[in-house]
Amino acid sequence: MTAMLTGHIPTTTAPEQTLHLQVAARESLTPEVVLLTLERADGVPLPHWSPGAHVDLMLDIGPRQYSLCGDPTDPTRWQVAVLREPDGRGGSAYVHEQVHEGTEITVQGPRNHFALVEAPHYTFIAGGIGITPLLPMIAQATRTGTPWRLFYGGRCLESMAFHDQLTSRYDEQVVLHPQDEHGVLDLPGIVESVPADGVVYCCGPEGLLGALERTCSDRSMPTPHVERFAPKDLGDTEDVEFEVELAETGDIVNVPAGCSVLEALRQHGVDVPSSCQEGTCGTCETGVLAGTVEHRDSLLTPQEQEAMDTMFICVSRSRGERLRLEL
Repeated sequence: MTAMLTGHIPTTTAPEQTLHLQVAARESLTPEVVLLTLERADGVPLPHWSPGAHVDLMLDIGPRQYSLCGDPTDPTRWQVAVLREPDGRGGSAYVHEQVHEGTEITVQGPRNHFALVEAPHYTFIAGGIGITPLLPMIAQATRTGTPWRLFYGGRCLESMAFHDQLTSRYDEQVVLHPQDEHGVLDLPGIVESVPADGVVYCCGPEGLLGALERTCSDRSMPTPHVERFAPKDLGDTEDVEFEVELAETGDIVNVPAGCSVLEALRQHGVDVPSSCQEGTCGTCETGVLAGTVEHRDSLLTPQEQEAMDTMFICVSRSRGERLRLEL
């Protein structure tokens, strides 16, 4: 699962690093999902991470983002679960076919834009492989004694990774909802059951996330915290030329129509870290000091977009003639 996020919240996750790890174990969770356990060969503790964090696997075909789904309190290993997606960009097929026990792999991270905020009650909603970032959240809520419920949907029970672990460990707090037996998740019913002071976390395919956001909006509920597999559908957008001013040097960089801010900066000799180039991973986040941003990312909440103090320069643009960036 490629990580794509909404809910941009500061966390205690350590600054991201580039690490050379080894696949210590590979386990098939379902016919289409493999669990990779990553460790350092030298035994040095891995960076701390918090629930909701993801890492980039630097594959030969390019970086791919996957949520960490193991135990944040265990510094000896990281775990990611990868769904084979026949219609994907090839990353999941590469992992399933080329990554085995003993494979060495470069990993960048951790990074977290889907952090678990403090709340008196959590409602977790998962669609398919979207269960992965929710697992550490559920474990943390359990450790702190915070009430929670999980509604977990999938095509069929066989396709739903971790379902047996969840039901055996948490019993009645988990509602499994395989579509071939029960149809799609009853989002209006789930949302109606959320306590007034509760928060909702959801990860899954766009159809689920869009339906949940509409359901919450129709009921005047707060925007749910969501993580996306793919960029939001923004409809038809039109690019116009604009300029960016670099606060540190005073340089003015022209950004033509059809060219991203990221590309224009690189052509100017400014190398800003990036990964997905789809506005989904958060790597290229850049502070905005002046100007009005046309947000095209899939990470920021509406409230965060309105603040106009940050942007993801791989996709977002300017609504005016110039942006002043914290570069």
